[in-house]
Amino acid sequence: MTEASNRPSGITTEAKPSAEWGKKLGLAVALVTLIAIVMMPAVKNLPAAGQVMLGILAFAVIVWMTEALDYAVSAVVIGALMIFLLAFVPDAAKPTGPDMGTVNALNLALSGFSSSAVALVAAACFIAAAMTATGLDRRIALVVLSKVDAKTNHIVIGAMVVGFLLSFIVPSTTARVACLMPIMMGFILAFKVERRSRFAGLLVITAAQTASIWNVGIKTAAAQNMVAVGFVEKQFQTTITWTEWFIAGAPFAALLSIALYFIMTHMMKPEMEEIVGGKATIGDQLAAVGPMTLREWKLLLLVLALLGFWSTEKVLHEFDTSSTTIAAIGLMLLPRIGVMTWSESQKGFPWGTVVLFAVGISIGTALLKTNAAAWLANLIVQNLGLQQASAFAILMLLSLFLIVIHLGFASATALASTMIPIVISVLTAVQTPGINVVGMTMLLQFVVSFGFILPVNAPQNMIAYGTETFDARDFVRTGLVITAAAMVLLVVFSLTYWSWMGYMTK
Repeated sequence: MTEASNRPSGITTEAKPSAEWGKKLGLAVALVTLIAIVMMPAVKNLPAAGQVMLGILAFAVIVWMTEALDYAVSAVVIGALMIFLLAFVPDAAKPTGPDMGTVNALNLALSGFSSSAVALVAAACFIAAAMTATGLDRRIALVVLSKVDAKTNHIVIGAMVVGFLLSFIVPSTTARVACLMPIMMGFILAFKVERRSRFAGLLVITAAQTASIWNVGIKTAAAQNMVAVGFVEKQFQTTITWTEWFIAGAPFAALLSIALYFIMTHMMKPEMEEIVGGKATIGDQLAAVGPMTLREWKLLLLVLALLGFWSTEKVLHEFDTSSTTIAAIGLMLLPRIGVMTWSESQKGFPWGTVVLFAVGISIGTALLKTNAAAWLANLIVQNLGLQQASAFAILMLLSLFLIVIHLGFASATALASTMIPIVISVLTAVQTPGINVVGMTMLLQFVVSFGFILPVNAPQNMIAYGTETFDARDFVRTGLVITAAAMVLLVVFSLTYWSWMGYMTK
């Protein structure tokens, strides 16, 4: 789950002078904003600790939107700010008491590291590493693509099916796309198709967008989903199981995938209808991989067993997703039984992602505990007139807000970390009869994954863009239509399926 990566592997990292100046300016603005909010006069109904957290939130949002700091570095800086700024203000629970002190502030800054969701994210990174170490992800992709014929539209469908299948067993959007891109580029070269052809762009963009779409349908497909689940668990002492998430999100993702196919094949219609010798080329690549190794068989069986545990949580057993995943990682690393060594698992392991994820949960937890999120939520509820609004109206307004603000974020994990606590507070503050706060939080988390418009909206988009098979405007114009289709489906599902299932009101 490398959503925290500032620049995915394979992307040119030469910084232009203008970009460097933009980052310096972004950092300067973030610091000035932090100081201004922290030093401003006390605000009614907002504890001093909450005011500090609003300043830190503003700093985090500006730094993440401008990419002024590497995401992992920003997480460490934000953690330090939380410790040393909160230490000199009273606890929100005792506003007239003594200052919090560094010990209590440290506990709050590190609270995210105790979340079971962080353990799941770290474990998911090990699964992605095992897939790479054994080559199982590449084999699955080639096997699926070998089943389609050489018609260009069918190859696109094959790539989408691969993305769908890998979403179940590779719990990292970036890892899935990073696996697919070399395979797609290998086909393009082997098919003797121009790198800048419409077919090449169609194949690459579709693969990236499919990965983003299935982040909606599968709880374990992306880190940002764990952010929402982590906040739900902390705030409401309940969880959203893998199956509950799948029942709510998979039909939406399936219909949006169908829409994606027609949008992409219409807007980037390939130059040819069939690739001469295409099926033979895929067959040759699969043959070159050789027969399945013992390590691949063991990993496949282990992942399928894990998927079985995920999907039957609270149905056949009481083991939660994080616990079963950690157990699976233990088996993967055991001598003889396992599929990789510790040194193999650490090759390119995104520890920065884990740190960002944990600090993101700490920010959200602190926003909730210091009443900063509640104060912001009251402003939003009052100014938008949401007190008595219907669940449908609330969902639409907050969805539009999330889609617009996502344009400034290059990480859905960062977006979820800053916005989901505020979303939870807004949903708690409204007076809509019977509103299902947990269900609505899950639906709005779906929208957090709508990073379809800009290449910089997600690392998987940047990996696709790094193949140089399409122009940014191709991604933008198709992404706008995909987002419009997602909004139409959002309206339809809100008025029908999600309403019938009780996700919006109880």
